[in-house]
Amino acid sequence: MDLRGTQTPESGVPDDYEYISPIAEYAQLRTPPDPAHSLEITLDEDKFTEEKYLVYANYQEVVHHEKPQDISRKSFKRFLCSSPLRRQLMEAPNGRKKKLGSYHQCYRIDGKLVAVGVLDLLPDCVSSVYFFYHESIHKYAPGKLGALHEIALATEDGYKWWYPGFYIHSCSKMRYKLDYSPQEILDPIALTWDPLDAEVRRLLDQKSFVSLSLERESLRSVGEGAEATASEDEPSKEDSDVGSDDENGQSIFQLGLPGITPISTMETVDLDHIPLILPKALYVETSDLVAWDSQTIHSWPGIKASVAELVAALGSDLVNLICLDLLNHRDE
Repeated sequence: MDLRGTQTPESGVPDDYEYISPIAEYAQLRTPPDPAHSLEITLDEDKFTEEKYLVYANYQEVVHHEKPQDISRKSFKRFLCSSPLRRQLMEAPNGRKKKLGSYHQCYRIDGKLVAVGVLDLLPDCVSSVYFFYHESIHKYAPGKLGALHEIALATEDGYKWWYPGFYIHSCSKMRYKLDYSPQEILDPIALTWDPLDAEVRRLLDQKSFVSLSLERESLRSVGEGAEATASEDEPSKEDSDVGSDDENGQSIFQLGLPGITPISTMETVDLDHIPLILPKALYVETSDLVAWDSQTIHSWPGIKASVAELVAALGSDLVNLICLDLLNHRDE
């Protein structure tokens, strides 16, 4: 999620309104006002305390309607305490130090704990893992208050991004995450970020699984299919000799297999410098192959298309770690 210009659309707040200044100004005032109540927010270690557990138990029972017998200290510890992420300080290139690891952002009113935000602080983001609060402050929309403070933390301390976490479109309790914009959603197939706009919401209303990379690839395939000739629809004699269950005549990019990097993404991947193991060759790359430059990843069957399929199946992020062994090991 891009933090610049982030706002709550339904609040009526102007687009250029800054939240961070009002949040931080109290401590800077020479003569601060004498409020009726004091809100204190601290970043604590993600350790178990009875105080945190009582707020959590109240939240699970009132908001999520869990039965008291199903709520336990053991499950709370396992779920939200003692994360395996190690707490440490990281020095940024500008010399500024940032906290890393798992923390509990604790909200106290007049010294009493009323809410806790469970955060993972990573080098480039504040990841919101969970947020729970006591029912006594429900009318004050504590979830939105927590989100704004997390965004302020990400901006002030140089984490760059705020991650609201998982979003399940069919879960009404998660719809509040749409109140902040602009936002981006992670493509589950291509692992790229796309704007979470009206078009994405329309697709989420219609489908239980949405991948914008697959949507784009589908539109492209439809366009290519419209240009196919009638003769291509008629099987040749050679094709008729192949069993109906034989899929060797089709690229994996056309099969719609889950987890395969789309061909549109593979077009941007550098496949020219994958090392090869060949007989009597000291060092050879894919681009050294005779037919390589004359082919594209769409030239299937072909060596370049086959390499593209392999990388797409393994994951395009591993392309720099791959070495292809083309030796014949049948006689070994």
